[in-house]
Amino acid sequence: MANPVVAIVGRPNVGKSTIFNRIVGERISIVEDVPGVTRDRIYSSAEWLNHKFYLIDTGGIDIGDEPLLVQIRQQAEIAIDEADVIIFMTNGRDGVTAADEEVAKILHRSNKPVVLAVNKIDNPEMRDLIYDFYALGFGDPYPISGAHGTGLGDLLDAVARHFPKRGQEEYEEDVIKFCLIGRPNVGKSSLVNAILGEERVIVSDIAGTTRDAVDTTFVREGQEYVIIDTAGMRKRGKIYENTEKYSVLRALKAIERSDVVLVVLNAEEGIIEQDKKIAGYAHEAGRGVIIVVNKWDAIEKDDKTLIEFERKIRDHFPFLDYAPIIFVSAKTKQRLHKLLPLVRMVSENHAMRVQTNVLNEVIMDAVAMNPTPTHNGRRLKIYYMTQVAVKPPTFVAFVNDPELMHFSYERFLENRIRDAFGFEGTPITIIARPRK
Repeated sequence: MANPVVAIVGRPNVGKSTIFNRIVGERISIVEDVPGVTRDRIYSSAEWLNHKFYLIDTGGIDIGDEPLLVQIRQQAEIAIDEADVIIFMTNGRDGVTAADEEVAKILHRSNKPVVLAVNKIDNPEMRDLIYDFYALGFGDPYPISGAHGTGLGDLLDAVARHFPKRGQEEYEEDVIKFCLIGRPNVGKSSLVNAILGEERVIVSDIAGTTRDAVDTTFVREGQEYVIIDTAGMRKRGKIYENTEKYSVLRALKAIERSDVVLVVLNAEEGIIEQDKKIAGYAHEAGRGVIIVVNKWDAIEKDDKTLIEFERKIRDHFPFLDYAPIIFVSAKTKQRLHKLLPLVRMVSENHAMRVQTNVLNEVIMDAVAMNPTPTHNGRRLKIYYMTQVAVKPPTFVAFVNDPELMHFSYERFLENRIRDAFGFEGTPITIIARPRK
């Protein structure tokens, strides 16, 4: 199941960004005591008492020259579309304002769970300020202080009570789940349609756990697949055109539910900075990755074009050096027949297990070829290594001192493991632990 989404909604200058930073534990949002200072939608993963969720700071959604109340309303509507639970943030020192009442009306119509937070209750003597907020109709207000961090535990307990219960996995273990991510206009929808094609054997079209996403299940050559659609943007218009970062959140949720992620690039436009950010999400999530260059039919080519483009990809995406690259055309179906076999191979590598005795033979040979490093006269000793997880493959090396495991030597060991076992398309994690 995808992690739930929590949005912090409220009029400007009630402390949304401060509370966001308190919850995620980092200074991600810009905090300044000026209304509307947050210029971006900011989102982050967060955790409370083993509940993982995404948190959105909706402050300062840039709608343009609209009046303030119109902007606040549009901001609340966008958050409602995305969120599973909404934190309605108010300012205890100001009392209930007309803007608070406007947001409250929208939230009441949403039928989404709403937890009311009254911020800037900085000491016990100020608690009486919360009583006016019962009039907003969301039950008990939660007094909090962004400045001091008080009251957040009770607030997050109330939020977590609205999270869906974790159930069984949506699909059987042998079903391969994959999604396509990429910036707008790289041809994701065209590729999805071309992959499914006219010959598809549809098992079912079911709504995914991510709102506005549809999982399409199909069978090809005896293997069952699920395409998790990240398109999602059902609504059109100025508001949604100005809120592209919400589509990133949807992509993150799709990545989380996938085994393999297809990072789609546009051959006509080349590689831009946004492509690297999007690809980074898949890598950080530990998913199998394939780099798909679409619209390959649309560019003039000679015998060096493909090699040059591949070199540029490797230069721009050094963190994805394990990912295979395929050049396709959704329009002409060029090389599309190779895509699903590649997805299947990467999925198998992502879930591959290596026997401990075979793994340690490879590690001993690697150490003999390139002895372990020394630091301050002490040499790293690797006693043995074992695989502790899959998806992604994760290995623990038991050593005399984890501090002696330099990044470069860890990378060397990873390369030797890849040489021996493949693992094409999947990241590998190596953890050094002291032997007890």
